[in-house]
Amino acid sequence: MDFQVTGLDLDKRKPDRPQCFLDQEEAEEAEDGQLLEPQAWRTYVERRTALREFLTSELSPQLLRRHHARVELLRRCSYHVEILPKHLALGDQNPPLLPHTVFQLVDPCKFQRMKKVGAAQARIQLLLLGDLLEQLDRGRATLDALLESPNPRPFLAGWALVEQQLVGLSAVMDSFLAMMVPGRLHIKHRLVSDIGATKVPHIRLLLSTKMPVMFDRKESVAHQDWATLRWFVTIQPAAPEQFELRFKLLDPRTQQECLQRGIVPVAACSFDVHNLLPDRVYKFTVKRAESYTLVYEPWQDSLTLHTRPGPPKGPAPSLLGKPGHP
Repeated sequence: MDFQVTGLDLDKRKPDRPQCFLDQEEAEEAEDGQLLEPQAWRTYVERRTALREFLTSELSPQLLRRHHARVELLRRCSYHVEILPKHLALGDQNPPLLPHTVFQLVDPCKFQRMKKVGAAQARIQLLLLGDLLEQLDRGRATLDALLESPNPRPFLAGWALVEQQLVGLSAVMDSFLAMMVPGRLHIKHRLVSDIGATKVPHIRLLLSTKMPVMFDRKESVAHQDWATLRWFVTIQPAAPEQFELRFKLLDPRTQQECLQRGIVPVAACSFDVHNLLPDRVYKFTVKRAESYTLVYEPWQDSLTLHTRPGPPKGPAPSLLGKPGHP
């Protein structure tokens, strides 16, 4: 996305270029006799067309909505540290160590500090993405209002400022797209030292994302005294994952009801919770189980379900037998 406003050369274009169709506002201006000189009018129309094309291709409402959806998805992802060996030198016959092998050689204290750095980097990245997206929204609104203005003279007089805005918005969009992918973590000190005769290669740390775990709200239902929970991950991982399901009774009325809560480790994407109270409201939360590489998890999906009422209580049984003598 390299929108070079200075390269438009609008004033140097041939005067015999076919004139663009006038929109309704421009036609009204023509009827009112408020047109500029012919050359200035052609410049005005060409610049309006260039601005409209920029807003349509680079800052369209559909594109901004997709970016908002992507940022919202990143806010729901979990962030993890990946350890990868750097590329070996050409001719090195020693195979690189596998990531799980490198983890065994990493200093635990130093790695915990790097996890804090990774968490801070993830938080800063999400904040910057939100700020850049707000700048794009404001820039789109400002230019759109300028495009809808019926008076051509202020438009032409302020074109130099418009050029600066277009270049600035292009730079903001480039920064936004580059920041959508989590980056590398910078290491001040070596996390792995040479151990004996084993030469450990230099490593690099990357911040990666995992798609959020979300409840299937159509398949998750509550019955009278139990509930069926289903969840999924948008992109299925290569290896099976472990999850943690939490549940608790909302608004317990007795000390005994306060025990209606629990944490269940699950190795699948479904689980049935039994021994619930009828006609009560429960909150369920699901997430990935804690892992050694997890550094930041800003969001967990939750679901509220209402169990069905129990069978109605019948009237008290009447006394059977013959009536007594008066």
